[in-house]
Amino acid sequence: MRPRKRHRLRQKEVRRIVEDLERAMDCPVFSDSDSIDVASLKDMDIVYVGGKVLGIIIEGQAFLSVRGLLEYNPANRFVTVDMGAVQFVYNGADVMAPGVVDADPAISEGDLAWVRDENNLQPLAVGVALMSGKEMVSRDKGKALESLHHVGDAIWKIDED
Repeated sequence: MRPRKRHRLRQKEVRRIVEDLERAMDCPVFSDSDSIDVASLKDMDIVYVGGKVLGIIIEGQAFLSVRGLLEYNPANRFVTVDMGAVQFVYNGADVMAPGVVDADPAISEGDLAWVRDENNLQPLAVGVALMSGKEMVSRDKGKALESLHHVGDAIWKIDED
């Protein structure tokens, strides 16, 4: 699958994306002076920074891609899964509540969040929360997060071409 309709963003549009990302992730990201391109892929837009896919935009919400998470190392909007869940999440599975060992309590249902493993705290996937962060940790059944992007998927492979 190839991205379509790639185009350069105006500085005003870049500034809005940077502000949204910094507010959501609580860490500095690329600057509004960087050359940023956006392209469509499936049901989301992907954000190129210096030729690398470091962000995604889903239903108007900007978020870091897995490579962006590796690059900028944010401290919030995380869901930590036990090592037994890692291989499933790595392959694109949704996150089930029994596999969640920790989650940012500020996550609300419908928020974009990222998934990390409990040993290395490395990003594995990005998805939409189906329950709050507190519920993810306390519940012992149910789907906690719907996976939208993960290591090894089409977005990840764009940078490998």
